Amino acid sequence: MKPQEPEPVKFFCGILFGDPVLLEQVKERLEEKYGPIDTESERFDFDGTHYYREEMGAPLYRVFVSFKNWIHPKDISRIKLETNALENEFSGHGKRKINLDPGYMDVGKVVLASAKYNIQKIYLDHGIYADLTLHYEKGHFSPYPWSFPDFKSNRYERTFLLIHERFKVQHKKWVRENQTEKSGGR
Repeated sequence: MKPQEPEPVKFFCGILFGDPVLLEQVKERLEEKYGPIDTESERFDFDGTHYYREEMGAPLYRVFVSFKNWIHPKDISRIKLETNALENEFSGHGKRKINLDPGYMDVGKVVLASAKYNIQKIYLDHGIYADLTLHYEKGHFSPYPWSFPDFKSNRYERTFLLIHERFKVQHKKWVRENQTEKSGGR
């Protein structure tokens, strides 16, 4: 079989934060770089682990935002480096004040970008790995055994279902436009 170019994917970013003012500044910067946000989740308490507490303080919250503009899946490694640089910009005294987890969604899965190796992660480029986090089947998102505890809790499922619904509408339009292009505009 001849290799095929992948379809574009729905870009989103998880934002871990403690300061709501900082959240608004970060969202503004993300929109400047990646285009308009088309979905924003509710604010979730980030209380399943204390991993970030020493560096970022407490209490911590997580919000997910998705973007109207799609990306090519290969771009997630570059985007992870860009969001790491943004984390550094907002750092103080050598400690992060935000944590950005860029990822993408396609028809059947959610993938996060990671700078940390683990056995289930697939190397992409520039020291960045793809971390298969959730899969979509029969109207639900399900975690994998290696998924982070907060993703295993299903607390984010409504958010990802909302993003998925928006993606499906955009995807249908994209398919129609690409079929029209391939058929010569007929």
